[in-house]
Amino acid sequence: MAGLSGYRGLTPKTKNLVVAGGLTAFVFGVYFYTMRAVGGTDELQVAIDKFEQEKSHREAEANIPSKT
Repeated sequence: MAGLSGYRGLTPKTKNLVVAGGLTAFVFGVYFYTMRAVGGTDELQVAIDKFEQEKSHREAEANIPSKT
């Protein structure tokens, strides 16, 4: 418990800075973890991209004049 007794000896302003730093680090950690977990693979966006690609491919084939 040497760390706790060292914390008690700090001034109130320094204690506040230590707590604020810990909370800030925690919040940023949770934020980046969440963004990484949510932003992994978006199945709906993948499906939309695939549909748009097929749609543009079909439109390009329809615009090619036939050689018959």
